[in-house]
Amino acid sequence: MTPKAVFWDMDGTLVDSEPLHEAALVAALRSVGIAPPTNLHERVLGVAAWPVYEMLRDQFGLDLPFDDWILRKYDHYLPMAETLKPRPGAIEVFNQLRALGVEQAVVSNSDRLIVDANLSAVGLLYPGMHTVSRNDVRQGKPHAEPFLRAAYLAGVDPADAVAIDDSQTGAMAGLAAGMKTIFWPEAPMEGPPGAIVINNADELRAQLGL
Repeated sequence: MTPKAVFWDMDGTLVDSEPLHEAALVAALRSVGIAPPTNLHERVLGVAAWPVYEMLRDQFGLDLPFDDWILRKYDHYLPMAETLKPRPGAIEVFNQLRALGVEQAVVSNSDRLIVDANLSAVGLLYPGMHTVSRNDVRQGKPHAEPFLRAAYLAGVDPADAVAIDDSQTGAMAGLAAGMKTIFWPEAPMEGPPGAIVINNADELRAQLGL
């Protein structure tokens, strides 16, 4: 059965933006003389900007104020955002659900500036669309608040909604919100206990009753 609502993560789930996020982070680190750690991708995947900043400050000696740091990163990221592509199969599923009248929202740990830039780049902005950015909540993922905010905006019970995310952090947030949670990682891996792990858009359609 198709769910009443489906709430999508953005970076890595709807939009293939994780490589650009990593490239911008690497460029910003090098611009201040810090060598990026080899496991940078694993350490920052799905994590909001402030905790990433705290990690870089505490473990790698980043000494810029947060506002200066994030502007430096976005100066690298935003000029390239228009080159972004959708994750294969994801937006087709989104549009199929939209045609069926299923409530949807995009739920991201990124700032509003990035959410709007990314969705615009892949042609996924329309009047009345529900989006939740890190700026719209007090606590980001892995806390439940972002997905609960989406349920409020969509007017549905969280138990009637599905959360889709490519990161452990995001999947944990969906589970904490009491939603059926689909973990769709970019590379095969185990998900958090309770999440449904899939590997492609066909498996996603099956889980959504399409």
